[in-house]
Amino acid sequence: MSKQKPITTVISGAAAMPSTTTITIANNRAAVVRSRPMRRVLQNFRLLWLDANLDESKDDFKKSFRRLRRVVASIETFKDAQECIDFLRAITNEKVFMIVSGSLGRQIITDIEGWPQLESVYVFCRNQAIHEQWANKIYKVKGVYTKIKPICKALQLDRENCDRAMISVTFNGLDPLFMYTQLLKEALLEIEDDDKKSIKDLADYCCEQDDIPEDQIKQVELEYRKHTPIWWYTAETFMYPMLNRGLRQMDVDIILKMGFFIRHLHNHITQLHQEQQGSMPTNFQVFRGQGLSMEDFEKMKKTKGGLMSFNNFLSTSRNRTTSLDNFARPATNNPNSVGILFVMNIDTAICMKSSTPFAEVSKVGYYKDKEEEILFSTHTIFRINRIERIPDEHTDRLWQVNLTLAGNQDDDFNKLTAHLREELNWAKGWARLGHILIQLGEPAKAEHLYQILIETATSDKARGDCNHMLGWVYYGLGEYSKAITFYEQALDIKEKTVPQNLPDLAASYNNIGMVYNNIGEYSKALSLYERSLEIRKIALPPNHPDFAQSYNNIGLVYDNMGEYSKALSSYERSLEIRKIALPPNHPDLASSYNNIGLVYDNMGEYPKAFTYYEKAQEIGKKSLPLTHPHIALVKRNTEDVKKKMEFFFILKRENKLPFS
Repeated sequence: MSKQKPITTVISGAAAMPSTTTITIANNRAAVVRSRPMRRVLQNFRLLWLDANLDESKDDFKKSFRRLRRVVASIETFKDAQECIDFLRAITNEKVFMIVSGSLGRQIITDIEGWPQLESVYVFCRNQAIHEQWANKIYKVKGVYTKIKPICKALQLDRENCDRAMISVTFNGLDPLFMYTQLLKEALLEIEDDDKKSIKDLADYCCEQDDIPEDQIKQVELEYRKHTPIWWYTAETFMYPMLNRGLRQMDVDIILKMGFFIRHLHNHITQLHQEQQGSMPTNFQVFRGQGLSMEDFEKMKKTKGGLMSFNNFLSTSRNRTTSLDNFARPATNNPNSVGILFVMNIDTAICMKSSTPFAEVSKVGYYKDKEEEILFSTHTIFRINRIERIPDEHTDRLWQVNLTLAGNQDDDFNKLTAHLREELNWAKGWARLGHILIQLGEPAKAEHLYQILIETATSDKARGDCNHMLGWVYYGLGEYSKAITFYEQALDIKEKTVPQNLPDLAASYNNIGMVYNNIGEYSKALSLYERSLEIRKIALPPNHPDFAQSYNNIGLVYDNMGEYSKALSSYERSLEIRKIALPPNHPDLASSYNNIGLVYDNMGEYPKAFTYYEKAQEIGKKSLPLTHPHIALVKRNTEDVKKKMEFFFILKRENKLPFS
């Protein structure tokens, strides 16, 4: 059984907790079944077109293809049914629309109609009457068509409903990803960059992906300043679906490239909110219709009375009929989906307390006065009040959910967010953004960002900070020689320029020690940790969280050297300080519980180890995104010790223990 991993702490101006391991998940099945490469998609959906007689050299095909790309940018064509099925099977993060010929559709649709990634099918054939006989029995077939134009019209409506249903929603109160994306947004909002360059960078990025029509990219590049951010958000371009996907998937590449647009859109909503405050009623209702998966609907029912959050920009309407008939009711056509009409009760006083701006955008959006639209900025929080079925003679899957706008009333969550925000105070703008990327488990993307920042740094302090952060990045990536180089460069700059900044010097000694510990040079690591600790005793007040970090990492060295009693003593001292200095759900507490569990594990005291691992898991789930490497790390430690306990129990039951 492989040795478990401890969790270490790296300091970068404030306590943080990057991973000691790199976790890679390989989709081997997808690699086997795909016969063509899967191109990167910047939106929530793909279109597959399957027809054995497709001739891409013909003008009719080219004309149809161009028309379809105006609706769905990412299109794959297939002549072979099995190749198409294999490609579809490998798709996990997008919804798929499929155009299929009558003959091939009759052969394959019944086999794939239950696949969750397949959203809608459009049969394109010459003989409509013949193929309607089988197609009308399959719920995902939206129609049988003889011309491409009505397919585009149906596809446009289905795409809009699909995009609407794929907005990021959290039903179990407020999860850690909500907190980190909020901090990410705050960092983006304070950046003042060159908008012209940002627009050009976005256009170049979109061209590289081959996923968006060139005319739409050119339109944004040439005309962005001619329209308002809300106009672009509501227009029929790639901007809305691409932003929606980026925020839903936490796709950092997309979020970084669209950071300027997130900032402009939020600021535009805030500006309108201030202008409209005098004319807005104190209390009013808005509506939102959308589809919800059966799984998410069950989660929502269990959360009744609790909080739910929308992590994306949130589009709502004053018009109940529009929301119900155009968006909620059509979602019931899919038997795996529930049609939801959200009825949202808004108290403007709560909006001000929760810092959630909203605005009436009908007069500035793409559709003038069409939907009576109210647009909220990201991270809107609601309380779920009532869930009741809407009577309908055609379905029992149409529901009304009454919500009330709520501020964040979770004290532990607020304390943790405030503490993490305070830890980031040393950095501003892009540097802060890089720090958050590392916290999100994205060191490679942070590396790219800090490499740019170090090239443009205008002061020794800025260069020192970037070198320090690159050391942290390379440590997280397991590139230890690079980590030492950048940490030592940062230390050299600090000693020359700000020798009086003792906490910063202590952080550098600590982090260099971390690298030496990981490459097995324990005496060097211990010496650096102790030097860091002595500086902190001079510079910091008692029970400062940096002391906990020092004792944690000293314990780590003793743990690696097999001196478990010394390791346990250091880890427990670290934990006691963290209990005093940190919020109860801080990720560093998860680090302490994991490491104490590891010592007991190494000493063969498996029940004690299991108890501490479980505490680490409980806090980790509340304080880190589920995709963060530490979640997997602690889970693996827990599973390993459970196996040891089971094996130990079997040996004991059969009297086969070595000492029995």
